[in-house]
Amino acid sequence: MRLTTYPPVHQGLNLGDVVKFEADNLYSRDQVTVAADQVLRLGQVVGRVTATGEMAALDPAATDGREVAAGVAIAPISTTTEPSLDGLIVARHATVADHALVWPRVVTAEQRAAAVAQLRSLGVLVRHGV
Repeated sequence: MRLTTYPPVHQGLNLGDVVKFEADNLYSRDQVTVAADQVLRLGQVVGRVTATGEMAALDPAATDGREVAAGVAIAPISTTTEPSLDGLIVARHATVADHALVWPRVVTAEQRAAAVAQLRSLGVLVRHGV
């Protein structure tokens, strides 16, 4: 008898891979304005630009508010030259999986630990998940 083997199927992350727990009635989520020229992926750690209140990808080297973690994107979004009102983040009372978070390309272990602590202060716990 001959066995047929198939190549493995690799499926991308989905919301359930990122968010492991959130409060009922969308309490954990915020609809936000995403700054111009952003490409936020599912699970991207985001910061809030202080001057505008818009969300952008976390940037530990910034000095405009983006250096402080303010949530995790739970819907991918790309913006052009104009901000978008369609951003969706988990901002409080939630648990997210560490392996599914998207970090800046250049981030040190200390900066990552600081961002995790900032998320924890908001009530967003980062846990080792599968």
